[in-house]
Amino acid sequence: MTRTVWFPVVAAFVVFVVAWKLVVVLTGLPVFVLPAPETVGERFVSAWLDGTVWPHFATTMVEILLGFFVGAGLALVVGYGLARSVLFERLASPYLVAAQAIPILVLAPLFVVWFGSGLLSKVLICALIVFFPVAIATMVGIRSVDPRLIELGRSLRATSRQILTTLEIPAALPNIFGGMRVGVTLAVVGAIVGEWAGASKGLAVLINLARGSLFDIPLMFATLVTIALVGIVLYLMVVVVEHRLVGAR
Repeated sequence: MTRTVWFPVVAAFVVFVVAWKLVVVLTGLPVFVLPAPETVGERFVSAWLDGTVWPHFATTMVEILLGFFVGAGLALVVGYGLARSVLFERLASPYLVAAQAIPILVLAPLFVVWFGSGLLSKVLICALIVFFPVAIATMVGIRSVDPRLIELGRSLRATSRQILTTLEIPAALPNIFGGMRVGVTLAVVGAIVGEWAGASKGLAVLINLARGSLFDIPLMFATLVTIALVGIVLYLMVVVVEHRLVGAR
């Protein structure tokens, strides 16, 4: 079973690396345009060993995790309110949709101006981009709960809290985690965009340094690989938690 799961992933990765290498060899592109995969791999290892990546990585991870938990936490509360209150949905929905429709690239510089170039602006940007998918997923999940189950709980004199914790949340968990899968990867995007708008440290800052003053294109690619790995690992962590909670039901 394990081999069935991992073999396609490994095979796809090998095909990607081979195709990358073929493009470099056949086109003869210089390193400063498209470095070979082994060059990027060597620079990836050396950048971690010599401490180049770690401080930027740590800063970005703090932004991602804080932004995700803040955004997802608020989204769960608001999503439940949207599902259970028609008035609240009518009042809040236009503003939520409007906030989602405005590109984060436009909002990020404003957040930096309003809240500074430190941690707060990055956390708020991440929280904002995480908020919408988790809130909508929560709303859909709560609304999908069978009304007959809720009526049954009320007939057995269950309190609102008991109905929420024993009926609504467990039934809505698949939808909620679907939103969190999207949200955790968007948190990575939010942190990078926030750093791009203004920061002194972070993976986006390292990309700018590698592209600009250092002119170290392999380091830039190595940083991009780091960002991709962060997104994959965080996504898999959400999947693991989902399987433990939902699978245990």
